[in-house]
Amino acid sequence: MRQGYRYCVSWRWHITAICACICISFSCTGSNTSAVGAMTTWDGRHSIEKIALHVVYFVPNDRVPLADWRLRVDYLCRRIEEFHAREFGEQSTLTTIVRPEPFISKRSSQQLRNGNADAIFFKTLEETDAAISVVKEPDGAFPIVLALSDINWRPLDDFSRMAPRHDGYRFEGSENERVHVPGAASGGARATYLADAGKGWGLVSADGWRVPYRGSDCVVYHEGVGHAVGLPHPDESDNSVMGLGQYAGWISQSWVTQSQKEKLGWLPPKVSLDRDTDLFSSFVVWVDPVVPRPGQPVSLVLKWPDQQKIKQCFVQVQTSLRGPWVMVPSNDTQIEKKRIELGSFDRASAVSYRIQAKTEDQTDVELWGYFQVRSDPGQSPAPQEVDLADQNEFSAPGEAKEVEEIDLLPFIDPKRDSVNGTWTFQDNESSRILESPKAFGARLEIPFVLPEEYRLTVIAEPLDAPNGLILGQRLAGSRFLVLLGYAEKNNQVSALENIDEQNVATNQTRIEGEVFKRNRLSEIVCTVRRSGVQVLVDGKEWIDWKGIGTRLSLSEYWKTPHSDVLFLGAYDCRYRFLRIGLTPLSEKQSQPAAAVPDANP
Repeated sequence: MRQGYRYCVSWRWHITAICACICISFSCTGSNTSAVGAMTTWDGRHSIEKIALHVVYFVPNDRVPLADWRLRVDYLCRRIEEFHAREFGEQSTLTTIVRPEPFISKRSSQQLRNGNADAIFFKTLEETDAAISVVKEPDGAFPIVLALSDINWRPLDDFSRMAPRHDGYRFEGSENERVHVPGAASGGARATYLADAGKGWGLVSADGWRVPYRGSDCVVYHEGVGHAVGLPHPDESDNSVMGLGQYAGWISQSWVTQSQKEKLGWLPPKVSLDRDTDLFSSFVVWVDPVVPRPGQPVSLVLKWPDQQKIKQCFVQVQTSLRGPWVMVPSNDTQIEKKRIELGSFDRASAVSYRIQAKTEDQTDVELWGYFQVRSDPGQSPAPQEVDLADQNEFSAPGEAKEVEEIDLLPFIDPKRDSVNGTWTFQDNESSRILESPKAFGARLEIPFVLPEEYRLTVIAEPLDAPNGLILGQRLAGSRFLVLLGYAEKNNQVSALENIDEQNVATNQTRIEGEVFKRNRLSEIVCTVRRSGVQVLVDGKEWIDWKGIGTRLSLSEYWKTPHSDVLFLGAYDCRYRFLRIGLTPLSEKQSQPAAAVPDANP
């Protein structure tokens, strides 16, 4: 059904796009220019010398659109246009086209959220694309539909960054050195390059764009342009826009790697832009103190190139998502000292800010940001103006409908839990990443006793030519494994092993087809119920087996010392695991494997 999709999971935020009317065109000062090259999508099939990005504010039918939504969308569009101009010059031009009115969905928030984050992506994009019928532009521009959604895939107050849980509220945002950056488990972003249709789709959920965390502009470009033209994540993690740029700073501080640009057909200019003197590239802001207390004076400290002379500076702040923007006075002395005093806040509160500056030669620059005033540095302010569509979840957290997902990565100690091969952890600004070795039959236990029924969610990326990814499971006392992407001749095969003592070669769940691509993230969702096992990869169903646990078994080759726990495996391929989450689906809860016996009985 979806042949020709290049599906990229960027696990952060998600939703769809639409478009029509108003075109925002922002020219980049000092942008690189050179002779126009034959720039194409990553696979070389479609020209991207011109890109038309159709941006839609997507609103479920039970929600009220933000009054200032257009202000927020226009800012992000200007940012990504200017970034694209700086990176590619005239060789590839990006034009953003914003639908002039919010797109009101036929579905409610709950109807859209019925399913996982992949399901909400396809529901959103399919509805939006069908409504606006975006096709290749008359001038040959490559079309992309980007949906900026008003919701996250699960209830989350993205201004306080708090989510309802069975025992109250939990902070779910991401911070880098106490500075807020995009990223929440309830948020999510998705994008896909539809090679056969000659267009791209992107979705950024509320947590990725509505509140201006530092790096939100990176997310919009990452999903709305990068993945939508087929750009993968870089081979090695870095702070480029297709890497970890969203965690490092604004998009003006990020870049597209030269190797990726050249793969698209870009030619280096004869004269490179000096980013140290470029206002767009060098204008940055930080909050002092980073986490202020109520009653403590707060300042915005500015930095810009010495060659530039800032003549005017306008600052506004907002303490609730639907509240007013309040102008903060600034004077020549503050501008000269590059420090704008915001005063103090009398209570714990989240704060958004906007800075608009103009130089003596009338060049404009603008940055938006966000911080939190906290009574306790470790405690986020409580939600204040929760949307009506989510108020049931927030007003009665004791009645939360779903047990929260348990992050299993912190329970893993590679030295203790490795069964075969050397497994390692890599740390970056936002998370720990587990990496498997390139070995035959590499295995690692996850010391967590399983409930009777559960859902396992894994974000994984093959670093070599893809070969078997193994997820060791348990159903009704029987161990078995999910085998995905096993390399067989020129194909990939997948199955549950073993069923009725038959492996992937002969059992009923065998399926052929490409599951993974090297250096592309994929989301695997494995649901184990008493009645059977279902496996989804990037939203597509790969396995749906109905049967009882006694029909399942584990071959001697893949056994591990403890029979009550999950395990990971890899066959002749290194995999990076960015997320391993377990959601119990039965009353009997899972628990750390403190009392697991030393060996299989």
